[in-house]
Amino acid sequence: MKVLLRNQKVILDSDIATLYGVTTKEINQAVKNNPEKFPDGYIFSLTKEEKTKVVKIFDHLEKLKFSPQLPKAFTEKGLYMLATILKSNIATQTTLAIIETYSRIKNLSRNIKEISAEHDEQKKQTLMQKSGEIIAEMLEDDLKVTEKEITIELNFAVLKFKHTIKKK
Repeated sequence: MKVLLRNQKVILDSDIATLYGVTTKEINQAVKNNPEKFPDGYIFSLTKEEKTKVVKIFDHLEKLKFSPQLPKAFTEKGLYMLATILKSNIATQTTLAIIETYSRIKNLSRNIKEISAEHDEQKKQTLMQKSGEIIAEMLEDDLKVTEKEITIELNFAVLKFKHTIKKK
């Protein structure tokens, strides 16, 4: 469950343990053994006041109330870095998804650069179509579709992408 602390959306170590199918102890050990992988902006420890606040607001964190440890809060970057270290199946699948998405973004970036440099309209059109397919793949992976029509429009300097999904 995401929590807003220090003007950042974070996930606490105990919730990540549930998410990745490991113990909080394994998460803390992974962080302790790999401090260079968690620079500023990836993770922070809650203060006593922050801990009291989140325990009061979120019922599922009641077990933290009497713990002498201060929970760790992971930003999105820290959450993804943690996935690369943990040895659970879910963490491995998360790492693979991150790598696949990164690869698609790099491919999209190359296509957009080529579009701006290309003078042949046929080649430019082919590159735009490939770029649209890459964007559609990235969006459809996690896009939850209800009975509504969803239109997503992205406008790059040399490429305008409009994607409509209609499902019931």
